[in-house]
Amino acid sequence: MMQAPVTVLQANTKRDTGKKAQYGNIMAGKAVADIVRTTLGPRAMLKMLLDANGGIVLTNDGNAILREIDVSHPAAKSIIELSRTQDEEVGDGTTSVIILAGEMLAAAEPFLERNLHPTTIIRPAGYVRALEDAVRVVDEVCFPIDTNDRQQMLNIVNSCIGTKFTMRFGSLIAELALDAVQTITVDHGEGRREIDIKKYAKVEKIPGGDIQDSRVLRGVMFEKDVVVPARMRRKIHSPRILLLDCPLEYKKGENQTNVELMKEEDWATLLKMEEEWVQRTCEQIASFKPDLVITEKGLSDLAAHYLMKAGITSIRRLRKTDNNRIARACGATIVSRPDEIREADIGTGAGLFEVRKIGDEFYTFIVDCKDPKACSVVLRGASKDVLNEVERNLHDAMGVARNVCIDPRLVPGGGAVEMAVSRGLAERANSGAVEGVEQGPYRAVGQALEVIPRTLAQNCGANVIRTLTKLRAKHAEDAACTYGIDGNSGQIVDMKELGVWEAYQVKVQTIKTSIEAATLLLRIDDIVSGLKKRDKLGPGQSSKPQVDDGENVDSEQMLAD
Repeated sequence: MMQAPVTVLQANTKRDTGKKAQYGNIMAGKAVADIVRTTLGPRAMLKMLLDANGGIVLTNDGNAILREIDVSHPAAKSIIELSRTQDEEVGDGTTSVIILAGEMLAAAEPFLERNLHPTTIIRPAGYVRALEDAVRVVDEVCFPIDTNDRQQMLNIVNSCIGTKFTMRFGSLIAELALDAVQTITVDHGEGRREIDIKKYAKVEKIPGGDIQDSRVLRGVMFEKDVVVPARMRRKIHSPRILLLDCPLEYKKGENQTNVELMKEEDWATLLKMEEEWVQRTCEQIASFKPDLVITEKGLSDLAAHYLMKAGITSIRRLRKTDNNRIARACGATIVSRPDEIREADIGTGAGLFEVRKIGDEFYTFIVDCKDPKACSVVLRGASKDVLNEVERNLHDAMGVARNVCIDPRLVPGGGAVEMAVSRGLAERANSGAVEGVEQGPYRAVGQALEVIPRTLAQNCGANVIRTLTKLRAKHAEDAACTYGIDGNSGQIVDMKELGVWEAYQVKVQTIKTSIEAATLLLRIDDIVSGLKKRDKLGPGQSSKPQVDDGENVDSEQMLAD
């Protein structure tokens, strides 16, 4: 007797299982890698993307490209997420990590066709073992550097952003990035350093001028003008700065406040009380003799009048992040209540406060600080599109400089490390370190890493097969070989002589992220899509709350939340 098929999932739900799901994930990984493949290396092509608002994005930054692309396949979304993780973690290598992850997935396809189980491919002797050995090989080829040697640091940052749009401006971006990172570095002793680029190195883009006018300020800049432009000073040398996190205006009632007045004089008394409170607060502030008061909240006209009479310049409604940067640059402490102000809270580290008009906007500069641990990078350029691309490149450059300062080790670039790792894994496999069926996946990881030098050769129009064969031969002859591909000419060159280096942290993070992502996606054997959101209402339910008039009450009736 035939049993009727049992339907568990809803009719509109799509489900892929087993090999179909695995091949689908591999195809998605390869498709995403193909999108950014041509953006690797100094001869990289640019991508032009139209964002949701109709704006244009021109870039060859892997993360910026994939951030704008809308994909539906879950595995493709997971791979795109890798570039964002890489960008947040180390700030560079976003394109390499996507290409490597796609290649790692493609390398597993022949083994799946031979009916090898995914766990056999990735279990300790396969992909996982290959990752551990790859990191070991990178440790062997890396070498330490002196972070105080400015020229060497500039060479490193330049070689890392040599693939970007800004390489045509020479070492300008590298110098900006290095200055910014060295300004905000806080040394905690015992080799521990804190370098928070996101919080304390703000990039300010001002269209107009020449890109060569860009510079790193020894202090902070933000787009604000003083509260009363005609009457308050716009230039103060060695200012005493007070930073507040509270409004300098009379506190309003939090919700509807009713005041009952019996006589007309009471209204005047009420206004006078408000005025006296504001005056008392301003006198309290003025007693500390600050030259500049900056608050994150509001500042009433009356308070501005009293501060102006005391010869104090004031700025209101500043962003919290900007306030934190000013505090760190000039040595002030942000105060939450005027009653709690102490002399130690006043910042005296700044050399100059000045408001300047650039274009149509007013910008406030708090610069020439004695020991600023925060800075603003002012970028000038022809248009917003150019400035946005320069900012992306600068972000990558600062990421590289930060990584080298935290972990001062370097590896040769131009695909030299990938070839060294590939040779190292092949040698270990040949020496019998890995046995049985896991040997295939172990070797496949080494071969997949060759995608980086191969793509570099492809992107500069070299003969790929001949170039890679020469490079393999060079690495086979000498275990300590640092030869790689010159991304401009497509020739095989010693990377030490060419001066192309990469940060150790970036390279290790790229290899780890790509192999771990591939192992994760290969273990998926079931993809269910088309699930409904939980908060959708069922049939017969209304989104509006139902109001009963007492006649149609039904205790069993389901009311919408």
